[in-house]
Amino acid sequence: MTTYLVTGATGLIGRRVVGELLARADTERVWLLVRERSRERLADAALAWPNVELISPLTGDVRQPNAGVDEERLTELTGVVDHLVHLAALYDIAADDDVSIAANVDGTRHVIDLAATVGAGCLHHVSSVAVAGDHRGRFTEDMFDAGQRLVTAYHRTKFESERLVRTQTDVPWRVYRPSVVVGDSVTGEMDKVDGPYYFFAALSRLARLPGVPFVFPDIGDTNIVPVDYVAAAMAALISTPGLDGRAFHLVNPEPQPVRAVYDAFARAAGAPVATAELDRRLTGPLVGLARLAEHVPGVTIARDAVLDRLGIPPIVLSTLTFHPRFDATGTRLALAGSGVAVPPLDEYAAVLWRYWREHLDPFRARRDSRRGSLDGRRVVITGASSGIGRATAFQVAAAGGVPLLVARRAEELARVRAEIVAAGGQAFEYPCDLTDDESVTKTVERMLVEQPAVDMLVNNAGRSIRRSVQLSYDRMHDYERAMAINYFGAVRMILALLPHMIERRFGHVVNVSSIGVQGIAPRFSAYVASKAALDYFSRIVAAETHGAGITFTTVHMPLVRTPMIRPTTLYDAFPARSPEQAAELVMAALRRRPKHVGTPTGQLISAAYTVAPGLVDAIAYQGYRIFPDSTAAGGTGRVKLGKGDRHLGAAATALARLTRGFHW
Repeated sequence: MTTYLVTGATGLIGRRVVGELLARADTERVWLLVRERSRERLADAALAWPNVELISPLTGDVRQPNAGVDEERLTELTGVVDHLVHLAALYDIAADDDVSIAANVDGTRHVIDLAATVGAGCLHHVSSVAVAGDHRGRFTEDMFDAGQRLVTAYHRTKFESERLVRTQTDVPWRVYRPSVVVGDSVTGEMDKVDGPYYFFAALSRLARLPGVPFVFPDIGDTNIVPVDYVAAAMAALISTPGLDGRAFHLVNPEPQPVRAVYDAFARAAGAPVATAELDRRLTGPLVGLARLAEHVPGVTIARDAVLDRLGIPPIVLSTLTFHPRFDATGTRLALAGSGVAVPPLDEYAAVLWRYWREHLDPFRARRDSRRGSLDGRRVVITGASSGIGRATAFQVAAAGGVPLLVARRAEELARVRAEIVAAGGQAFEYPCDLTDDESVTKTVERMLVEQPAVDMLVNNAGRSIRRSVQLSYDRMHDYERAMAINYFGAVRMILALLPHMIERRFGHVVNVSSIGVQGIAPRFSAYVASKAALDYFSRIVAAETHGAGITFTTVHMPLVRTPMIRPTTLYDAFPARSPEQAAELVMAALRRRPKHVGTPTGQLISAAYTVAPGLVDAIAYQGYRIFPDSTAAGGTGRVKLGKGDRHLGAAATALARLTRGFHW
């Protein structure tokens, strides 16, 4: 009977190696070294394993001496471990030196010490073909240090960890060098985006293009194997006697041209396949020119911006192909008769693609439903109990979206939700005080528990204050109240939802701003300033979260006939949109996600201020003189030209029509 101690049992390869070992008839015991925080992952992995009664979890951490195993367990393990299988490592080409050294080099050194302490029968170390670096030509399983250059921290640390195993242990050892490991060839299961998966997002975009002749550059070869092959090969090699002191290449028997790999995945994705190939003699100089171009100011920034948009770390480009040609003769002979072989990529590429699309695509949250861009989207709408917010909620629900209704007044929210449900839609209500940190935090926490996701946010709740500065000398609280809801309330919601949106790499925020921000709106120094603050906050945050797929739209809303403008009775004579018409502007922002939605009047006023700010000031001053402070604001409420609030004089009427939708 045979016993095993395995590190990295919860990783992609580790889960399958453990499953293979547990399935062997001669297995007596399998200790699994896991960190405390990985216990839950271990329990999940065990659901797929046979004979789970044979496993014994062991708390530890390879980054600590003796892999973090306490003295009591060391005593228990001494003399009874036949095979110590070391799989724990950081498999990340983009990781930096410090992180890679801690996991791969220090981790291996501690496992070597552990193997010596417990007297393991054999130490099985999972290395990588990365140890071959940029070696050109045939690289055999007997080769190790051939003067190759190691181009990344991953290459360097995998080389160093294998060197430690070869030179720093008296325990018998074996080394396994997988090439690029992809998901399971049967189920497609993969645990992260790596290797060729980095380019799947770009392939997904290519699938939208019509079929056109496509010339693929011959940039060299790669080598890909599915994880189930790697695990099955390791299990067979571990249990085969007489193989100590050897390395095994777990690779595709023949190098795979990058074009062939591209074509296999392109067919799976529905993207154009290569119709011709650019000869390597021409490709080489072009690649050289591209590398020289990186030294031109701005080129690298532009390249990295494009790669970031596709989720491709720039370092991946330098490891796209293999210079070495990996000889796996010894591995094939050792596996002869075992039935373990590498399946052709063409046979399982579609399986890998489907799994990535459903589970790993970092941009999958961005994909719109075929039934419409809002179908199934969860849209938070603040100020949803009345006015523009209420109208927007109905239109979102009618488009197949799910409005998450936010406002202070719970009873009115309940009525809005009931009406939406009665009309055949779906909605949820979340009473919340946007001026209170704790209320916003608890509300968003509740949303994220109850909803599968939150896709969009409409910051509509607001307070309008129309009062001239001459009447505001002792009313600092007007400015504070306007900022509290129009700016800080919206910012609270954005900050509360951003981590969730960034994690999903998708989110859209619509801020209902004001046409007043585009021009000079006398008597709105509190209101417009608060809206302008939100406009510029969002511009900055949009730049910082661009790579995470978070987008912002500012709606510079014209005058809308809602309860908010009722105290200003002269607006009864102004042209104004209905809440339903205003909601259509918000819907355009949700559907198309542009940077800005507004009216021609707003754009004209903004352009005029840019070209002739003095003239705009003069016109605004006339508006200030013509349209008085309302009685509610402490003014007379009398229009200086005309017969009263509802009967504007000729000058007032002309100005109102000239600036249609502007609030004076």
